Amino acid sequence: MTGSDSGPLAGRTVVVTRATDQAGSLACALRDRGATVVELPVIAIVDSADEGAALVAAVERAVDGDYDWIVVTSPNGASRVVDALKGRPFPGRIAVVGPKTAEPLLNTGHVVDLVPAKAVAEGLLAEFPSPTNGAAGSRVLLARAETARDVLPDGLRAAGWAVDVVVAYRNVVPDVDPEVLVAASTADLVTFTSESTVHRYHGLFAGSPGSSVVPVDAACIGPISAAAARSAGHRVVEADSHSVAGLVDAVEAWAASVADLAD
Repeated sequence: MTGSDSGPLAGRTVVVTRATDQAGSLACALRDRGATVVELPVIAIVDSADEGAALVAAVERAVDGDYDWIVVTSPNGASRVVDALKGRPFPGRIAVVGPKTAEPLLNTGHVVDLVPAKAVAEGLLAEFPSPTNGAAGSRVLLARAETARDVLPDGLRAAGWAVDVVVAYRNVVPDVDPEVLVAASTADLVTFTSESTVHRYHGLFAGSPGSSVVPVDAACIGPISAAAARSAGHRVVEADSHSVAGLVDAVEAWAASVADLAD
């Protein structure tokens, strides 16, 4: 939990709310900069309720040429699409919401045709091409979490694409150690990497008898999580690049601003 005695974040306690299997890179980077890190996973990533059957069936159709595009919105979804492809090439094109989402595909030899400059659904929509032959025969397979915003499928349909949405995985609430919850309640800053992490964070405190969450400052990876955090009462610093590295830079900027106010 404890960071080093020196560095730009020395003396600061920061909460990391990512799922346990995804928290490592962010937690390590913060500790390397001196922070005391409280790992409070508010989300656990699990398979879809059908254990991936719908995704496998959809990817089979994609391999057979039923889709012009596969669109993936997170590394979790990308990894499951890779597993379903089983090393086979997809004859159409692949779009992802950001560079981190592209990595599981690129690392297994798949070509990623579209990575938007802004790593949010709105950024992908802005750069996604229009169908060339009308909605009939112009199909998109969208692999995503069970619970997600409808901005992307609605926007693609409005642009003329026929969109099939398939659940690739689920975000569920994990069991949380009460002592970790207490440690998190006294932290200086909390980090959020999605809208759902904001809601789950507050839900954990609301569901703990005798506990309440004070809206401490928050560092958010992008505009969607930032908007949710502001609505929940947090003072927000937002990452310039929607990535772990950008989030770490935002935490450092926050620490510097707090230090300036204290001087």
